[in-house]
Order: sequence, then C-alpha cells, then structure tokens
Amino acid sequence: MKTINITAQSTEGTVRQIRDVIGGSIRERWGEYILEVDNENAKGTITFITFEWGGSTLEYNITFFDDITLIMDASEFNPIHFTYTSLGHCYHRFELEDKKRKLEQFQSVIITSKDDGYNYGYFEKNVPIRIHIIQISRMKFIKKRLNDASILNQHLYNVFHDQQHEKVFAYFGTYNLKLANLIKQYDNVKQKGMIRILIKEGIVYQILSEHMLQHDKDVKLKKQPNTSLSKKELNRVRKVAEKILKDVSIDYTVEELAISSTLTQAKLQEGFKLLYTRTVTEYIRHVRLEEARDLINSTDLNISQIVYTIGFSSRSYFSKIFKKKYNISPSQFLKNKQEANIKVA
Repeated sequence: MKTINITAQSTEGTVRQIRDVIGGSIRERWGEYILEVDNENAKGTITFITFEWGGSTLEYNITFFDDITLIMDASEFNPIHFTYTSLGHCYHRFELEDKKRKLEQFQSVIITSKDDGYNYGYFEKNVPIRIHIIQISRMKFIKKRLNDASILNQHLYNVFHDQQHEKVFAYFGTYNLKLANLIKQYDNVKQKGMIRILIKEGIVYQILSEHMLQHDKDVKLKKQPNTSLSKKELNRVRKVAEKILKDVSIDYTVEELAISSTLTQAKLQEGFKLLYTRTVTEYIRHVRLEEARDLINSTDLNISQIVYTIGFSSRSYFSKIFKKKYNISPSQFLKNKQEANIKVA
C-alpha cells in the first residue's frame, strides 16, 4: 500500500504531490494540466484546470497498481468537493470516522471537511477509475458567481457560508445519469486552445448546477438510492439507452431490448425509471423528439422526411406530441427557422 500525504494549498499542488509518489510527468496546454503515468505504480492520467472564480476540476482516469491512501490536510486547502464516478469506485472517510464510505458509480457526492481536519481517500489496486471532481473555494465562489447562494437549500447554503470551515459535510446522493451525459460532453470537447477551456468552463457550471439540483431534490424527498438493480445491471440499462440514441429510427420493443441486455423487462423498466425518470417507451419518444428538433434546426429536411427519419409512421401523431413537448408545432418551428435564415441573409 502507498500513502500520499497531501498538504498542498491548491489543486495543482495536490497533483504534483501525487506525482512525487507515483511518478509520471505533467504537461500543460492553455491552462489544462495533465499528469501522465505509465509505470509500475499506475497507468493513466490525472487532469486539472483551475478557474479564476474559485473553482477547479480534477479528473482521475487511471488504474493504480497498488492500494493508494490519500491523507488530505484541510488546514490550508479546504474546498467543497462535488464528485462523480463514471467508472469504478473509491472510498472516503473523515478523520474521526472509523468506517469508509463508498463512492458508487453514477452517484452524486458532495464532501467538505473542517479546517485543521483530515480527509482520507482510498483507491483499490487494479480497479480502473474515472472520477470527476469540481473543487470550490466557497467564499470566493459565492462572491464571484452566486451572490448570496440563496438558490440553494438551507443545508447546502450553510456549507457555502461556513466561512471558518468549522463543519464537515457529506452527501452521498442518488444515481444521476444527467451528470454522466454532461461529463461525457466535457470529455468530448474537441476544440483547442482558449476556446477549449471556455467550453469546458461552461460545462463545469452545468455539472455543478446538476449536483446542487440533485441534492436539493433528495433533501426534499428524503430520498436515498433505492433499487434492486446491481451496478452491472445499471450499466446494462445505460448501454440500452446509448443503443437507442445511436439510431432512434429503429422500431424498438421493450421485449427485444430486455433480451439484448439480458435483463428482465421489469428490471429494464426499473432501471430506466431510476436513471432517466421515464419508462423505456417514454425514453424512446423523448429522444426521437430531441432528434427531430435538432434535424429541423440543422438540416434542410421537410417535416415528412424528419418523421420518417426518426422512426414515426404518423405525421399527425408526431406533430401532436412535438407541440405538447415544445409548445410549438414542428411546422411553425421550421417556419421560424426559415424566416430567421432569410433575415440573416
């Protein structure tokens, strides 16, 4: 087992102290820093970006070849951590706790310590992990971005306004695939240079907002993860959703999707309701309408062509549910687009 003592005063310092133990080299491009490791200790990357408004991102995309314990001194650097695990898992505990808490895949987690306290992070050997963390220096962030943080529920509001960092806070929330999709967008930014950083910064705000909204919803509902599905089964549900997204025109049936995923129809439906708050059929209809909206906006296809392209057979039915979802008929939406193009020309 390797122990890494983190006494740094910043995200950058944290990554450099990790590098001092596991090796690797750090390269920088337009404010994005990447620690690359490929040795007997680990294989993968740890990436970070620091923003002027009191936030930073820290991404682990790595496999450690030995058990790793991070001992993080919160006396100098004590941000709020908004954490999401896309792959694998890790563990956390506060200094005075005996039991480790598991950060599950797909789970929204918010953690902060108190000054002069310690956080302990644990990574198991040979477990590939992909973890995204947004770290917020709370008072600087509030002054720059949130004013008085009044949009937050009282519990999280108190965490942001704990100027002396006297309290610990830990929220291990429900499964959230909206976060997974946002993080996928973040990872797939193709632009280079300053534009790349600006786009990523915009997505960071969305990820942070989704964490806060999830916490607010869970507090109001007093809801914790409650499902009979295993992590492997949830992964299968996610793959079914990705399959549907790749080609929305196919006439999917719940029975066929269940068979292809090796899940029962009941488990497949349970998974979709948990991760997407929709039944399978509702999800298919939703992504078809999203695709139709994008096709109207970005192509020269007419409405009948779009109806065929997304897998509907009835134009009247399509128009009805499109208007119900977007409060405008597809024909009017197309007309508005065409008029706008004429004005621009």
